[in-house]
Amino acid sequence: MAEPVRPIGAVLFDLDGTLLDTAPDLAGALNRLRARHGQPPLPYASIRPFASHGSFALTRLGFDFAEDSPEFESTRLALLDVYHAHVADETTLFPGMDALLRAIEQAGLRWGIVTNKPGWLTEPLLAKLDLGLMPACVVSGDTLPERKPHPAPLLYAAERIDCAPASCLYVGDAARDIEAGKRAGMQTLVAAYGYIGPDDDPLAWEADGIVASPADIATWLALNLSPA
Repeated sequence: MAEPVRPIGAVLFDLDGTLLDTAPDLAGALNRLRARHGQPPLPYASIRPFASHGSFALTRLGFDFAEDSPEFESTRLALLDVYHAHVADETTLFPGMDALLRAIEQAGLRWGIVTNKPGWLTEPLLAKLDLGLMPACVVSGDTLPERKPHPAPLLYAAERIDCAPASCLYVGDAARDIEAGKRAGMQTLVAAYGYIGPDDDPLAWEADGIVASPADIATWLALNLSPA
């Protein structure tokens, strides 16, 4: 890995699987819907790797409907409704994330969220969690016409917080996160503590680093980057 040379003024996070551990509530919603269809629950371990990939991936996992069928779409929408009703039952910050956010703010850096989760789910989730520390920006999956892996949401976030893209670090747990960050000209970290699937190869994503915990993000910042 090349030694970083760009000062960092802001840290941007993906939401599901990076900032927040949302998998318990997403898995709960999927199994509640399976129960309505008379199907047994899926093991949590089999659902967790799909939690970053949205309602389409979860619906494919949980049901046998053809993706272009009316049944698939109606089931997907029902899954979102069930999840909305239980959006923050068990969701928490990943262990160590609260300390990381405090350290980022104490270092004079800004932080924000860029997610593909739609705003009608992102906003109530963040409101119910009451993180205490407020992000400088929140860009949801429907804020713009484009979504990750397109770089536009990240570029929009950088503009919102008045920070040059080259001075932003983006942290995510999916290939699309790293692709979007690199296309936006940002430095990137893979959150290996997130929802990495057995078929994923984070090394192939060619991020600037891979971290095993939020505490490792703080260490990486301290060792590699100087605040802007």
